Amino acid sequence: MGRNGTLKLITGNSNLPLAEAIAENLGCPLTPRIAKPFSDGEIRIEIGDNVRGCDVFVIQSTCRPVNDNLIELCLMLDALKRASAKRITAVVPYYGYARQDRKVIPRVPISAKMVADFISVAGASRLLTIDLHAGQIQGFFDIPVDNLYASKVLLEYLKEIEGEKVVVSPDAGGMERARAFAKKLDCGLAIIDKRRDKPNQAKAMHVIGDVRSKLAIIVDDMVDTAGTLMTAVDALLENGAKKVIACASHPVLSGPAVERISKSNIEKLIVTDTIPLTKEAKECGKIEVVSVAGLIAQAIKNIHNESSVSVLFT
Repeated sequence: MGRNGTLKLITGNSNLPLAEAIAENLGCPLTPRIAKPFSDGEIRIEIGDNVRGCDVFVIQSTCRPVNDNLIELCLMLDALKRASAKRITAVVPYYGYARQDRKVIPRVPISAKMVADFISVAGASRLLTIDLHAGQIQGFFDIPVDNLYASKVLLEYLKEIEGEKVVVSPDAGGMERARAFAKKLDCGLAIIDKRRDKPNQAKAMHVIGDVRSKLAIIVDDMVDTAGTLMTAVDALLENGAKKVIACASHPVLSGPAVERISKSNIEKLIVTDTIPLTKEAKECGKIEVVSVAGLIAQAIKNIHNESSVSVLFT
C-alpha cells in the first residue's frame, strides 16, 4: 500500500487488451466493473469492488467510438469519486479531440479544453496520457498532467533497422518531434513542405533535406485517414529515397486509411497500441504494433509510489 492507499486498476471498454497488458506488467488485477449500455444507449457503470481510500487508475482511450468512450470515462470517474476513492488518475493513452485545441475560424469550440473540463469535473485528480497532439493542452487542466512519449518504445524498434536513415517530419509542426528522433538515431533530418486545403486533406509540395538513397522514416503523433502520410511517401520516393517507413503513436486509421496504406508504396507503418486496431488493420501486412503497456505500467507505479515520472521521458 502506498501513501495514497491501495493501488487499483479499472478499465473501460475502449482498449481492453492494453489494460490487461498494463495489469500484467504491474502484477495487479483489474477491478471488476460493469460498463454496458441500457437498451436506449445510456451507459450503465457499476464498480464491483470497494475503492474507499484507494489510489485508483482508470484506463480508457477516447478513441472510436469517441463520444461513447469519453462519457464512459467520465461516468467511471464520477462513480469512483462518489465511492470515496482517495485519488483518481485518468489514464488516457489517446486523448481525443486534441486536434481542436484553438479557434482557427470564428464560432467554433475549443473542444480539447472542453474535454479537459469534463475529465476534471468528473473527478480525476490527475491525467496520464501519451503524445498529446499539442503540448499546450496540458495547460487546459487544473490538475497535474503527465504526458509520456511513445518515442521510447518506437526508437527501440527503429534502432534495430539497418541502413543509412533520415528522419522526416510530415509538416512544420512536427519538426521538434522529428529532430528528437534524428538525434537519438544519429541521422539526418528532412521535412515535407505541404499545404492543407481542407480537414483530412493535404497536398505535399516538396522535400526539404537530403533523402536520396536513404531509408526515410516519417514520424508523426497519429495517422488518421493516411492522406498526409501517402502524399509524403510519394514525395520522398520521387526525391530518391530508397525505402519509406513511418511510425506514429496513435493509429486512428479512419475512413480509407487502411486501404490507402495497403495500396501504397510504404514499406511499413509502425504504431503503438494506444488505440486497438480494427480487424481490417490487423489483416494489413504493412501495419506493425509495438506496445506501450510497459511504459504506462512504469508510470503508474512511479505515480503510486510518489517517485519521479520524468525519468521516463529520457
